[in-house]
Amino acid sequence: MPNVLLLGGTTEASALARLLAVQGIAATLSYAGRTENPRAQPVPVRVGGFGGVAGLADYLRHHRVTHLVDATHPFAATMSGHSMEAARLAGVPHVALTRQAWEPVAGDRWTRIADIDSAVAALAGQARRIMLALGRMHVAAFAAQPQHHYLLRFVDAPGQPPCLPRHSLIVDRGPFTAAADRALMQAHAIDLVVCKNAGGNGADAKLIAARDLGLPVLMIDRPAVPGRAECYRPEDVLVWLGHDAEPKAERGV
Repeated sequence: MPNVLLLGGTTEASALARLLAVQGIAATLSYAGRTENPRAQPVPVRVGGFGGVAGLADYLRHHRVTHLVDATHPFAATMSGHSMEAARLAGVPHVALTRQAWEPVAGDRWTRIADIDSAVAALAGQARRIMLALGRMHVAAFAAQPQHHYLLRFVDAPGQPPCLPRHSLIVDRGPFTAAADRALMQAHAIDLVVCKNAGGNGADAKLIAARDLGLPVLMIDRPAVPGRAECYRPEDVLVWLGHDAEPKAERGV
């Protein structure tokens, strides 16, 4: 029987955990620990890091993990790279459960940029009212552009106020709707949205709202994680677990 280590923190990871529990497949869901109050899960949960590649490889061996599923955020490139290398060292099959990247459609006004530093640089100029839809990890970088008023939305209340001199903070947990995000943007007179290309259907409400309002979007491209097998639905991971030969997954990004 499989014994799965599921690297989580995403809605896809939670959905896969539910499927594994229903199927009676042994699994442990691992959180990095950035969310203070994660949702209850139907499988055992561990919180915290592993101590790098060597620590994760040791964990896989010690706990006799048979399959490693990386369902971390598409921007968790370091963890994704570590999981691939640790799986290789431990001789454990590895797959990523990830989301298809968003692509612009008619009506979108995207400017695509490479990374957070490029996003900060792109905000040079006159003051604007910006929805900074990045979570809390990268907010401090935007203090380099203090002329703007930033709208922030965090899952958890921060231990101390964000360092941005002009900001509004909303503490809320999704899923969000396009209608609600449209009303939010209108209420705060937003004229630009900055977000990461997380992909999938669970976080695109802000993009639909921006499209409806004709607002420009500064879209940060996700980092590439080459050379890994990928699944895009939790159900496909179950198929992968049921085959000893080549996983039914897409190669590359």
